[in-house]
Amino acid sequence: MEYNNLAKLYEELEKTTKRLEKTFVISNFLKETKNEDIQTIVLLLQGRLFPNWDTREIGVASRIVIKAINLATGIKAEQIENEWRKKGDLGIVAEELVVKKKQKTLFSKDLTVNKVFENLRKLAELEGMGTVDKKINLIAELLTSAKPVEAKYIIRTILGELRIGVGEGSLRDAIVWAFFGDKIGVRYDEKEKSIDVRDRTEYNKYVDAVQKAYDATNDFSVVAKSSKKGLTELEETSLAVGRPVKVMLALKVKDVREGFERCGKPAEFEYKLDGFRIQAHKNGKEIILFTRRLENVTKQFPEVVEFIKKNVKGDEFIIDSEAVGYSQKTGKYLPFQSISQRIKRKYDIEDMAEKFPVELNIFDILYYNGKNLLNEGFVKRRELLEKIVKQEKRKIILAKKFVTDDEKEVEKFYKEAINSGNEGLMIKKLDSPYKPGARVGHMVKLKPTLENLDLVIVGAEWGTGKRATWLSSFTLACVDDDGNFLEIGKVGTGIKEKEEEGVSFKQLTEELKPLITNQKGREVKTKPKVVVEVTYGEIQKSPTYSSGYALRFPRVVKLRLDRGPDECSTLNMVEDFYYSQKKK
Repeated sequence: MEYNNLAKLYEELEKTTKRLEKTFVISNFLKETKNEDIQTIVLLLQGRLFPNWDTREIGVASRIVIKAINLATGIKAEQIENEWRKKGDLGIVAEELVVKKKQKTLFSKDLTVNKVFENLRKLAELEGMGTVDKKINLIAELLTSAKPVEAKYIIRTILGELRIGVGEGSLRDAIVWAFFGDKIGVRYDEKEKSIDVRDRTEYNKYVDAVQKAYDATNDFSVVAKSSKKGLTELEETSLAVGRPVKVMLALKVKDVREGFERCGKPAEFEYKLDGFRIQAHKNGKEIILFTRRLENVTKQFPEVVEFIKKNVKGDEFIIDSEAVGYSQKTGKYLPFQSISQRIKRKYDIEDMAEKFPVELNIFDILYYNGKNLLNEGFVKRRELLEKIVKQEKRKIILAKKFVTDDEKEVEKFYKEAINSGNEGLMIKKLDSPYKPGARVGHMVKLKPTLENLDLVIVGAEWGTGKRATWLSSFTLACVDDDGNFLEIGKVGTGIKEKEEEGVSFKQLTEELKPLITNQKGREVKTKPKVVVEVTYGEIQKSPTYSSGYALRFPRVVKLRLDRGPDECSTLNMVEDFYYSQKKK
């Protein structure tokens, strides 16, 4: 397929904010896409070169893109940078400058989707001497042959800023409409911008099938390929050891009674630990550890690998757990921040393991020796864990549990959890399935404090005076059901000038600088990657921000290296907190 066809689709999607219209446009495009191109197209529609679970990055910052545009067009880097400051979008800059390019293109030819995809994927594979120059040449090669509109979206894809507004919900439904729409009578009214379905029950069955396949694979490109082959192929799409799955998330309840209302009686209660999730995969002798952000941290936690090898029976499995730091002196659990630095550590790993030891608390299992357990009841999954895990204190244990239907007994267990240094309790419905990536009502959390928000940074401003080399005044966003990031305010407090005192301006600047995609004066836009936990005095309605809400007196509590942007607080959560505070 010619890349120009995909670029035109991007343009069409960018022109509308209507979710159903986007879904219709994508579904028509997917219908006409050949089998050999379908996975590539679906990845590129998400602005991705690799699936969600693949943590490879192309490592291209704005400066490299500017040099590539310079090489491809012959226009000076300073002029390109000036245009970037004015437009705030290097994609638009590339689109306009490609028209004006001074160098003649001797060997340019029409770009194909595969050519663009291959060149951009190679960016992630380059390493060693001369890497920067090689990356510049690969990008410039594409820009040299690119039509203006193609140049815009090539650059946006490289910078992770496609700006076409396609969320997971739209893509899921587009796959349903494209490959099963005729069977279930889906009809889109272009004039009314509405959808008509012959049989809603049948329609929901196909939506659930696509969603279930995505939950198991965490990869819409695989789901689309299977769907194109038919329902049978789609339903056979399953978990794969070594491919991480989004973890199941919990809703918050205000008290024990609400916990019982959601999870039924009796329910299982576990300590809510202040650590970070580890999803452990075993395939034969190989063990791989993933965080809830789907990052591979096997090398950073060699002792956890050994704990699992020695203490968990089975040839193949996927287990869900929490690694919690503890004090070697007192034996008490420590807060997440005490061990968070281990997640990104690349050197002195053995010393770090000795200084900041962790205990692995296992609480669920998704797959065991060839069997998918997602639809098994929670009690059965827990019983299996009790059979296969040999517990060893301060190394690997099962999460402490308590099953009851007595509110008073739960209150005692709750106090015990808090006094032991834990955050609160997890409450679980006994017969519930495991739902990857979803905040489900059959698993909830009970905490004694006002619920903080986990928000993603989407922009900032360069400081002034002694903070001139640091980013400050960080723009925060929550996420809606379609995966769109909606601004909810700015924060500048709770951040320290000295690194040893907590989350610092320097640390956030180092995390965000490679993620800058646009710059206008002192203001920058960044890829939504860095998540911070934020406390606040109140949530207010506000027309200023795209979420419709604003935080009063926000303050950064901690940097959440264990959270991915798609796991940040949702707009629904913000709305719930807003209305619950009004009732008080």
